[in-house]
Amino acid sequence: MLQELEQDNLQDIIANNDTVVVQYSATWCGNCRIMKPKVKKLASENDAITFVIADAEQFPESRKLATVDNLPTFAAFKNGAFVNQVQTNKFDVLKDLVNEVTSN
Repeated sequence: MLQELEQDNLQDIIANNDTVVVQYSATWCGNCRIMKPKVKKLASENDAITFVIADAEQFPESRKLATVDNLPTFAAFKNGAFVNQVQTNKFDVLKDLVNEVTSN
């Protein structure tokens, strides 16, 4: 499942789903736009994971759940807890993060 954050409630989504992978992005970020279809592809292949796209500038409380100092940042959460994050525009690195969170 893939959803775009419409309000600053990422903490609720993480609390209510077993496994969550978040893409922190911004409207001006070219690499974020490049990665978005790749996130959609991963979401379609991984039914057990909730994928969320969160605007890092629009939702500061959601941004605080990970260390976001570069975009795009991808953060993984399992059972409500932060697992790991990567700052990348490479699909293989993102897939490794998804594999890490699903193997735990």
